[in-house]
Amino acid sequence: MTQFTAKRMLGGVLGAALLIALPGTGIAQQKFITIGTGGVTGVYYAAGGAICRLLNKDRKTHGIRCSVESTGGSAYNINTIKAGELDFGMAQSDVQANAYEGHAQFKDGGPFKDLRAVFSVHPEPFTVLARKDAGVTKFEDFKGKRFNVGNAGSGTRNSLEELLAAMGWKLSDFSLASELKADEHGPALCDNKIDGFFYGVGHPSANIQDPTTACGAKLIPLQGPAVDKLVKAHSYYAYATIPGGMYANNPNPTKTYGVLATLVTSTKVDNEVVYQLVKAVFENFDDFKKLHPAFANLDPKHMVKDGLTAPLHPGAVKYYKEKGWM
Repeated sequence: MTQFTAKRMLGGVLGAALLIALPGTGIAQQKFITIGTGGVTGVYYAAGGAICRLLNKDRKTHGIRCSVESTGGSAYNINTIKAGELDFGMAQSDVQANAYEGHAQFKDGGPFKDLRAVFSVHPEPFTVLARKDAGVTKFEDFKGKRFNVGNAGSGTRNSLEELLAAMGWKLSDFSLASELKADEHGPALCDNKIDGFFYGVGHPSANIQDPTTACGAKLIPLQGPAVDKLVKAHSYYAYATIPGGMYANNPNPTKTYGVLATLVTSTKVDNEVVYQLVKAVFENFDDFKKLHPAFANLDPKHMVKDGLTAPLHPGAVKYYKEKGWM
């Protein structure tokens, strides 16, 4: 039994007890929803928290109570939504595409045609960090070195494997291919357990700030024929630049590429719940943008179409049509 199932069962028991104890109080209308995110230092966790905060603000009106779970990331969130144990989840745009079509890490499970997009959020440039003394100036220099490839089930891991395939590399080209979670790779880098890591994340991120400040870690560009090939082949990829000076000890801009963070759900989630969630975000959009620096330049008109490869949920479509965005 997963922690989600256990929590749901416990919630059901407590909910039933409350209904018996408080007849006619309207508690029967209470709906509990959970958003799957990522590691607690990543932007997914902040995004989920921001959405829940805005939705919970008016819970007396709509009766929906939102909570956030820290999870293993994109693929984990989508699989858990498919299993009916999460209502919403953050996912990279490429992972959303793969899940809907049944490609890459979703090949065995087949297409998830009940997957629905809600909106996209911030860009997520693929970010590579190297130890200051690792002798690395470009990604190819990691050959034969200790590299964190990300935990299985994360969008980061899938994206790295796609890059390695485009380069003609295998995981065995690293002397060590560690599978640390996002919250663990910064400390491991500073403790000289790995020489570098690859991570898809919105910027600025505490996850990158910590190792650049604590041990002078260096941002490494991701460019060249393999990257050009991937960006040309897939609409969910785009070139990106991490600004110079955003992180300590990294004064120059770093060229890379990346995806978009998206919020997804399934056809099983009630139209009214999705409608209230998107309404809470977009009716309080200035507040939402202030909840994390990565959200500062978001534009609703792009959020309702960019990076969305699964069909939009009807509850979201209803609100977007009301606003004249569709």
